[in-house]
Amino acid sequence: MSGDEDVILQRFFREGRLLSVPRQRAKRRVVLDHLAASFEPGVRYSENQVNDILRSVYDDYVSLRRHLIDDGFLAREAGIYWRAGGSVDV
Repeated sequence: MSGDEDVILQRFFREGRLLSVPRQRAKRRVVLDHLAASFEPGVRYSENQVNDILRSVYDDYVSLRRHLIDDGFLAREAGIYWRAGGSVDV
């Protein structure tokens, strides 16, 4: 993670909670990439599981879920979700 990304995350998160979703696309993608790390690659999640994970960091978890799908970080089919993008620590 670059220093710029760290600054963005520090600005938008406090004590593990997302304060707001950035309007600027580049900043929003940094935040979404960070949130995508909450989902394990290769694991399938129910909608309720996704909602619980996202609710723990942001009250408007429905919009957050939509952003993650629209930006390609999560994929969905028949009510099942999985991680489809984002950085992976190795």
